[in-house]
Amino acid sequence: MVALLEESLAQLLLERRGLCVGVQRCSTGRGETVGALLASHPDVAKISFTGSTAVGKQILRAGAETCKRITLELGGKSPTIILDDADLEKAIPLAIAAGFINSGQACLAGTRILVPRRLQSAAENLIRCAVEATRVGPPSDPDAVIGPMVSQKQWERVQRYIHMGLEGGARLLTGGTGRPQNLQRGSFVRPTVFSDVRNDMQIAQEEIFGPVLSVLLYGDEEEAISIANDTAYGLQGYVFSADVQRALHIAGRMEVGRVQVNTLAHEPLAPFGGVKQSGIGRENGVYGLEAFLEPKAILTAN
Repeated sequence: MVALLEESLAQLLLERRGLCVGVQRCSTGRGETVGALLASHPDVAKISFTGSTAVGKQILRAGAETCKRITLELGGKSPTIILDDADLEKAIPLAIAAGFINSGQACLAGTRILVPRRLQSAAENLIRCAVEATRVGPPSDPDAVIGPMVSQKQWERVQRYIHMGLEGGARLLTGGTGRPQNLQRGSFVRPTVFSDVRNDMQIAQEEIFGPVLSVLLYGDEEEAISIANDTAYGLQGYVFSADVQRALHIAGRMEVGRVQVNTLAHEPLAPFGGVKQSGIGRENGVYGLEAFLEPKAILTAN
């Protein structure tokens, strides 16, 4: 059934775009079968992959044999830096929304919230209120902000990370293990926030891919930047400040592919992608199109 739906969608795209048959093809199957064949086949010149860093590395290895051109948009552990001049009542709800994008199942989710140490109490109170007011529910619930995890396996993975946080010395600010009180069936996770998190903890370094956030404290801008960059990932970052120029200065020093300053607005024409283990190349806009082109120089005697 899934294969038929995907083939119908591909045909519809061809008709709407006025493209010739064969320009677009739809192949269905699991990554370890169809994906592995595409990544290693000599007739495939370009791979563009969005997914986990672990699978991205497998594609790189498989594609190296035929020197494929490869674009990878991989995992992230995105930092949200709240500067000491930010309006917390405006910044905190945006920071929580950034962390809970797609129920936390998003590579660009801002899952590490960096807060000035002197503002810890005020920030934590606002974070707790914002998270506890966030409704969890099925897609049929119009007021739900957080839905279920993609599978039972992913639900179990998120539960393990919550246990890691509890056992690793982080302080549970809100949430915890198990399902929300009103949802005793399904792959629903309690929106969870840990505070007093150190950047060397697993919950601060590893991509959880669920609604689990970490609050990390810093003393000054230098420490905030150091914490933000102390990760294997470098996909996205967020900065909140009353001084836009100050925020832009911080954004310029963050080792990520994209930074959003005082906003969560998306710009589809802006290049998107990461550095370090968050990927290779860019999607969207001119940069995204150029990734599918090969420059060719022709020189003549005249």
